[in-house]
Amino acid sequence: MPFAKPVVLGNWKMNGLRADGIARVETLREHIRQASGQGTLGVCPPATLLTVLEQLLDNREILLGGQDCSSERQGAFTGDISADMLADAGCQLVIVGHSERRHGHGETDELVRAKAEAAVAAGLIPVLCIGETEAEWEDGETIQVLDGQLDGSLPENVTPDSLIIAYEPVWAIGTGRTPSTVDIARTHAHLRARLRELVPDGDQVRLLYGGSVKADNAREIMGVPEVDGVLVGGASLDAEQFWAIYTAGQAATT
Repeated sequence: MPFAKPVVLGNWKMNGLRADGIARVETLREHIRQASGQGTLGVCPPATLLTVLEQLLDNREILLGGQDCSSERQGAFTGDISADMLADAGCQLVIVGHSERRHGHGETDELVRAKAEAAVAAGLIPVLCIGETEAEWEDGETIQVLDGQLDGSLPENVTPDSLIIAYEPVWAIGTGRTPSTVDIARTHAHLRARLRELVPDGDQVRLLYGGSVKADNAREIMGVPEVDGVLVGGASLDAEQFWAIYTAGQAATT
């Protein structure tokens, strides 16, 4: 079955040393021990922390994810990490196609798709990110851009159990700006319709929003139809705020 809602994933990006990561996870685990209710919580720390945190998360209270993977299984690819290596380190998830990879590293839809397929082959759930730039947003090209990225990046033969989609407007990431709930609802409704066409039981694919999600706007965002959860960046570096986002999502989906 697909992950229980709300699905709240934290992308730590290139932040955190061993002590930071352990402290964040220990705080989250303490909250989980005292909490009730359904939902799915996960963190995607830097690769250097994966094996350290996996030892704390062996009970699967919190899912562990990588921030990227290679499209190749092994070989002469200095600095890359394969999906098999992430799985071996204890990951269940991996982010692919984040805008910081697409725009900062020139990753194409074709490469993102190959990475997603490598993730699925390794038994990982790809968290496939799509999103438009500010210029595309202002020109009214959001839907066209998202359709192109989804069509070009979606791996073959996926199911709701083996895929998460994250819509992240590039212009909202780390800026403190977010689309209106009306805009989010319109975009997610369109993406849901496309997923029904592209994936068997597409209604069940978890569809997340990402981009300047914080404790004070999380409940409103996760109360929007077809928003199954959020992919959180900077706010996930504060364990208390990240937990507040998670509980806001639980309140929004009950």
